[in-house]
Amino acid sequence: MSQSTPPDVIRDIERVSPELIAQAGKYPSSILADVAGRRGALSSRIAPLAPSMRIAGPAITVDVRPGDNLMIHAAMAIAKPGDVLVIDGKGDESAALMGEIMVSQCMAIGIAGIVIDGAVRDTQAIRELGFPMYAIGANPNGPTKLVPGRINWPVSVGGVTVRPGDLIVADADGVVVVETAKAPLVVELAKKKLADETARIEGIRSGTQLRPSWLDGALRKAGVLAEGETL
Repeated sequence: MSQSTPPDVIRDIERVSPELIAQAGKYPSSILADVAGRRGALSSRIAPLAPSMRIAGPAITVDVRPGDNLMIHAAMAIAKPGDVLVIDGKGDESAALMGEIMVSQCMAIGIAGIVIDGAVRDTQAIRELGFPMYAIGANPNGPTKLVPGRINWPVSVGGVTVRPGDLIVADADGVVVVETAKAPLVVELAKKKLADETARIEGIRSGTQLRPSWLDGALRKAGVLAEGETL
């Protein structure tokens, strides 16, 4: 008995709740990466067009051939408000995959942001629009619209596997991907991590804790200090 082949375009995906997205968006990407096991951060090649840009939302994953944006247009047609387009452009910088026109359309749809492992153009106009766009570079060359790809299949972007619906949080430091199933716990852990780091900074600034409380123990464990010895 033959089995049907899964479609190249998957329209329905599981998304994290809007409430969880709102909570996650309050935390720095560094906090979320730490509590997620220091994993999920994309390569620093994928950077915001402006440091003030931030993103929080579920991933719509897009797999394209280098220099072709046909499937990005298709993804925009099925995306819902609040979604984040995460595009595996294969790291190609020979042509821009998106520019001002497509970004304007994304804004009208209500898309929360875009992450591209590839190049974009019209960067000054996009900065002025204030739309969150993360990419590896800019190129004035336009793309083709000829080659099929896939939507809402797992992709590899910036050295990280991204699955449809995964939580995407991005800021000036970069982009972090949190698996959908782990997102509630990661956001819960982020609250405590941020409180601990805030207290640590306050201790440094007040002069009451000028070095980490764990330092001597870590040095003993590493064999740098003898048992009972301190700095």
